Amino acid sequence: MVAMPKEAKMTPQEYFDWEEKQPIKYEYMDGRVFAMTGGTIPHNDIALNLATALKTHLRGKGCKVLIADAKLGVSEKGPFYYPDVMVSCDERDRRATKVIYHPCLIVEVLSPGTEAVDRGKKFQNYRRISSLKEYLLIDAEEMTVECFRPQKNGFWEISNYAAGDEVNLTSVDLSFPIEMLYEDVVLEGLEAE
Repeated sequence: MVAMPKEAKMTPQEYFDWEEKQPIKYEYMDGRVFAMTGGTIPHNDIALNLATALKTHLRGKGCKVLIADAKLGVSEKGPFYYPDVMVSCDERDRRATKVIYHPCLIVEVLSPGTEAVDRGKKFQNYRRISSLKEYLLIDAEEMTVECFRPQKNGFWEISNYAAGDEVNLTSVDLSFPIEMLYEDVVLEGLEAE
Protein backbone atom coordinates (compact mmCIF):
# COMPACT_ATOMS: atom_id res chain seq x y z
CA MET A 1 0.00 0.00 0.00
CA VAL A 2 1.23 3.46 -0.87
CA ALA A 3 -0.20 6.49 0.95
CA MET A 4 -1.47 9.21 -1.33
CA PRO A 5 -0.34 12.73 -0.44
CA LYS A 6 -3.38 14.59 0.82
CA GLU A 7 -3.39 17.90 2.66
CA ALA A 8 -6.68 17.28 4.47
CA LYS A 9 -8.25 14.09 5.69
CA MET A 10 -11.28 12.73 3.83
CA THR A 11 -14.59 11.76 5.34
CA PRO A 12 -15.89 8.29 4.41
CA GLN A 13 -18.40 9.84 1.97
CA GLU A 14 -15.68 11.95 0.33
CA TYR A 15 -13.60 8.78 -0.02
CA PHE A 16 -16.49 6.88 -1.67
CA ASP A 17 -17.20 9.75 -4.09
CA TRP A 18 -13.52 10.27 -4.89
CA GLU A 19 -12.61 6.59 -5.29
CA GLU A 20 -15.41 5.96 -7.82
CA LYS A 21 -13.58 8.31 -10.21
CA GLN A 22 -10.15 6.68 -9.79
CA PRO A 23 -8.62 4.16 -12.20
CA ILE A 24 -7.31 1.99 -9.33
CA LYS A 25 -8.60 0.93 -5.91
CA TYR A 26 -7.73 2.70 -2.68
CA GLU A 27 -8.08 1.55 0.90
CA TYR A 28 -9.17 4.10 3.51
CA MET A 29 -7.82 4.35 7.05
CA ASP A 30 -7.83 7.22 9.53
CA GLY A 31 -9.12 9.66 6.90
CA ARG A 32 -6.34 8.88 4.44
CA VAL A 33 -6.31 6.82 1.25
CA PHE A 34 -3.76 4.18 0.24
CA ALA A 35 -3.27 2.98 -3.33
CA MET A 36 -3.59 -0.77 -3.81
CA THR A 37 -0.58 -2.28 -5.48
CA GLY A 38 -0.74 -5.19 -7.90
CA GLY A 39 -0.06 -8.71 -6.69
CA THR A 40 2.07 -11.49 -8.09
CA ILE A 41 0.79 -14.47 -10.05
CA PRO A 42 1.33 -16.82 -7.06
CA HIS A 43 -0.64 -14.37 -4.90
CA ASN A 44 -3.49 -14.40 -7.41
CA ASP A 45 -3.42 -18.19 -7.83
CA ILE A 46 -3.63 -18.80 -4.07
CA ALA A 47 -6.57 -16.41 -3.66
CA LEU A 48 -8.34 -17.98 -6.65
CA ASN A 49 -7.78 -21.54 -5.36
CA LEU A 50 -9.31 -20.65 -1.99
CA ALA A 51 -12.19 -18.61 -3.42
CA THR A 52 -13.06 -21.46 -5.80
CA ALA A 53 -13.12 -24.03 -2.97
CA LEU A 54 -15.19 -21.71 -0.77
CA LYS A 55 -17.69 -20.93 -3.55
CA THR A 56 -18.16 -24.62 -4.34
CA HIS A 57 -18.51 -25.56 -0.66
CA LEU A 58 -20.93 -22.73 0.20
CA ARG A 59 -23.13 -22.89 -2.91
CA GLY A 60 -26.78 -22.76 -1.85
CA LYS A 61 -25.98 -22.03 1.82
CA GLY A 62 -26.80 -18.32 1.80
CA CYS A 63 -23.20 -17.11 1.99
CA LYS A 64 -21.32 -14.70 -0.27
CA VAL A 65 -17.73 -15.43 -1.29
CA LEU A 66 -15.99 -12.25 -2.36
CA ILE A 67 -12.58 -11.54 -3.84
CA ALA A 68 -10.17 -8.61 -4.04
CA ASP A 69 -12.51 -6.13 -5.77
CA ALA A 70 -15.08 -6.28 -2.94
CA LYS A 71 -14.79 -3.55 -0.32
CA LEU A 72 -14.96 -4.36 3.39
CA GLY A 73 -16.03 -1.77 5.95
CA VAL A 74 -14.93 -2.25 9.54
CA SER A 75 -17.74 0.22 10.35
CA GLU A 76 -19.71 2.77 8.37
CA LYS A 77 -17.02 5.33 9.29
CA GLY A 78 -14.20 3.07 8.15
CA PRO A 79 -11.62 1.93 7.76
CA PHE A 80 -12.33 0.35 4.37
CA TYR A 81 -10.19 -2.42 2.91
CA TYR A 82 -10.05 -4.84 -0.02
CA PRO A 83 -9.23 -8.28 1.45
CA ASP A 84 -8.01 -10.94 -0.98
CA VAL A 85 -10.95 -13.20 -0.08
CA MET A 86 -13.81 -12.87 2.39
CA VAL A 87 -17.03 -14.66 3.23
CA SER A 88 -20.22 -13.23 4.69
CA CYS A 89 -23.14 -15.42 5.69
CA ASP A 90 -24.94 -12.48 7.29
CA GLU A 91 -28.38 -11.54 5.96
CA ARG A 92 -27.43 -7.84 6.15
CA ASP A 93 -24.70 -8.36 3.52
CA ARG A 94 -26.76 -10.52 1.19
CA ARG A 95 -27.95 -7.61 -0.97
CA ALA A 96 -24.84 -5.42 -0.61
CA THR A 97 -23.60 -3.78 -3.79
CA LYS A 98 -20.82 -1.49 -2.52
CA VAL A 99 -19.53 -2.60 0.91
CA ILE A 100 -19.56 -5.74 3.09
CA TYR A 101 -19.80 -5.06 6.84
CA HIS A 102 -20.43 -8.48 8.46
CA PRO A 103 -17.87 -11.08 7.24
CA CYS A 104 -17.26 -14.30 9.14
CA LEU A 105 -13.96 -15.01 7.32
CA ILE A 106 -11.31 -12.59 6.04
CA VAL A 107 -8.27 -13.80 4.11
CA GLU A 108 -5.11 -11.93 3.19
CA VAL A 109 -2.43 -13.48 0.98
CA LEU A 110 0.84 -12.10 2.30
CA SER A 111 3.38 -10.28 0.18
CA PRO A 112 6.58 -8.59 1.39
CA GLY A 113 5.10 -5.14 0.73
CA THR A 114 1.87 -5.67 2.69
CA GLU A 115 2.72 -8.27 5.34
CA ALA A 116 3.43 -5.77 8.14
CA VAL A 117 0.12 -3.95 7.56
CA ASP A 118 -1.85 -7.23 7.21
CA ARG A 119 -0.42 -8.48 10.52
CA GLY A 120 -0.55 -5.11 12.25
CA LYS A 121 -3.01 -2.28 11.65
CA LYS A 122 -5.40 -4.27 9.44
CA PHE A 123 -5.64 -7.13 11.93
CA GLN A 124 -6.11 -4.64 14.75
CA ASN A 125 -9.04 -3.10 12.85
CA TYR A 126 -10.47 -6.43 11.68
CA ARG A 127 -10.72 -7.56 15.32
CA ARG A 128 -13.36 -4.84 15.82
CA ILE A 129 -15.77 -6.69 13.47
CA SER A 130 -18.12 -8.60 15.77
CA SER A 131 -19.15 -11.13 13.08
CA LEU A 132 -15.54 -12.12 12.29
CA LYS A 133 -14.81 -15.72 13.32
CA GLU A 134 -11.53 -16.30 11.45
CA TYR A 135 -8.69 -14.28 9.97
CA LEU A 136 -6.49 -16.29 7.61
CA LEU A 137 -2.99 -15.26 6.52
CA ILE A 138 -1.57 -17.26 3.62
CA ASP A 139 2.10 -16.98 2.68
CA ALA A 140 2.69 -16.58 -1.06
CA GLU A 141 6.37 -17.54 -0.86
CA GLU A 142 6.27 -20.73 1.23
CA MET A 143 3.58 -23.26 2.12
CA THR A 144 2.39 -21.84 5.45
CA VAL A 145 -0.96 -20.60 6.71
CA GLU A 146 -1.92 -18.91 9.98
CA CYS A 147 -5.52 -18.89 11.17
CA PHE A 148 -6.60 -16.56 13.97
CA ARG A 149 -9.84 -17.17 15.89
CA PRO A 150 -11.36 -15.02 18.66
CA GLN A 151 -11.78 -16.67 22.05
CA LYS A 152 -14.33 -15.91 24.76
CA ASN A 153 -11.65 -14.23 26.88
CA GLY A 154 -11.02 -11.61 24.16
CA PHE A 155 -7.74 -13.11 23.00
CA TRP A 156 -7.17 -14.49 19.51
CA GLU A 157 -5.90 -18.06 19.19
CA ILE A 158 -3.59 -18.95 16.31
CA SER A 159 -3.44 -22.24 14.41
CA ASN A 160 -0.41 -22.76 12.18
CA TYR A 161 -0.47 -25.00 9.12
CA ALA A 162 2.39 -26.24 6.94
CA ALA A 163 2.98 -28.80 4.18
CA GLY A 164 1.05 -32.00 4.84
CA ASP A 165 -1.47 -30.35 7.18
CA GLU A 166 -5.23 -30.18 6.85
CA VAL A 167 -6.49 -26.59 7.12
CA ASN A 168 -9.71 -26.36 9.12
CA LEU A 169 -11.96 -23.30 8.65
CA THR A 170 -14.57 -23.54 11.39
CA SER A 171 -16.35 -20.34 10.29
CA VAL A 172 -17.55 -22.05 7.12
CA ASP A 173 -17.19 -25.70 8.17
CA LEU A 174 -14.57 -26.49 5.52
CA SER A 175 -11.40 -28.58 5.77
CA PHE A 176 -8.88 -29.17 2.99
CA PRO A 177 -5.22 -30.14 2.55
CA ILE A 178 -2.99 -27.06 2.55
CA GLU A 179 -1.61 -28.23 -0.80
CA MET A 180 -4.97 -27.30 -2.38
CA LEU A 181 -4.21 -23.62 -1.76
CA TYR A 182 -0.90 -23.97 -3.61
CA GLU A 183 -2.17 -25.97 -6.60
CA ASP A 184 -0.41 -24.71 -9.76
CA VAL A 185 1.46 -22.10 -7.69
CA VAL A 186 5.16 -21.56 -8.34
CA LEU A 187 6.72 -20.76 -4.97
CA GLU A 188 9.81 -18.56 -4.98
CA GLY A 189 12.99 -20.58 -5.21
CA LEU A 190 11.28 -23.59 -6.79
CA GLU A 191 11.42 -24.43 -10.46
CA ALA A 192 8.21 -24.66 -12.47
CA GLU A 193 7.28 -28.21 -13.22
